[in-house]
Amino acid sequence: MWWYIDGVSACGRYGLSIITFVGSVFSPYYAWRGRRDPDDHVCMNVALYGPVKNRWAMTERGKQAARRSATRFQVGPSSLEWTQNELHLSFDEVAVPRPPSEWAPTRIKGRVVLKPAALTNRIFSIDTKGDHRWWPIAPLADIGVSFEFGGTDWNGHGYLDCNWGMEPIETAFRDWDWARGVLPDGRALLLYDTRRNDGSEDCLALVYDGEGALSEWPAPSASPLKRGFWGITPKAHHDTGHEPVLVRTLEDSPFYKRSLVRTVIDGEPVELMHETLSGTRFASAIVKAMLPFRMPRRSGPAIGEVNGR
Repeated sequence: MWWYIDGVSACGRYGLSIITFVGSVFSPYYAWRGRRDPDDHVCMNVALYGPVKNRWAMTERGKQAARRSATRFQVGPSSLEWTQNELHLSFDEVAVPRPPSEWAPTRIKGRVVLKPAALTNRIFSIDTKGDHRWWPIAPLADIGVSFEFGGTDWNGHGYLDCNWGMEPIETAFRDWDWARGVLPDGRALLLYDTRRNDGSEDCLALVYDGEGALSEWPAPSASPLKRGFWGITPKAHHDTGHEPVLVRTLEDSPFYKRSLVRTVIDGEPVELMHETLSGTRFASAIVKAMLPFRMPRRSGPAIGEVNGR
């Protein structure tokens, strides 16, 4: 299971994605243990995007580092909590170095406040068997981000959802494209294209009115975007005669690509936070062997490990 947050600043120069995992679906350690004991494989993945450099942290921890209640989830020194209809998230993580510009880990510490316009109550199956579920909890939200270390404060629009499944994602999905954006009239647009290993395909196209209601509608056609360094080729929807434009690549890995995409849908211009995931690539033993270099596992200490990093 994972809870996903993203945000883009009002100026368009900054962004983030934060994913909090229980039984981390992308963890090689969890896979090597036969995906047993999900509570012993928890983490908060923090990705910060800026005009000069990006920061990326994904440290896995064991069950001794986690605390959960109905309104709060803590993973080591980082946490998220519902408080008066707002989601408050604190992170204190170590970003892995990105050669050749960096040769030492960097501490990133800050706070995110997400204020949803309204919450939805619809949960969608994204496979044919109902083993994989997606809940777009808050398709439209205000977001504020402040830092003690490693970033620049900003405000903008944000998003929150949750995914969970009964089997590994690479078992069900060949690949998928997911995107979300804010239309000029203030509504939110959601697109979820899935291509499955059983040969079936589907596209969920949703519009959110800002008051809790989601409406389904037929999505226009999709076209490929520029291929990434690792060969991942995203596809983005668009009206006829309006080819999508890749504005910026945020993440580019052997099995995953995150981008900002500009397109026109139903006659409306919209900039999308867009992700592409290849389940086929992720299933590779070679890819899983590469992950520990970007996703270390920390044994201890547990709660409150803020100092002495």
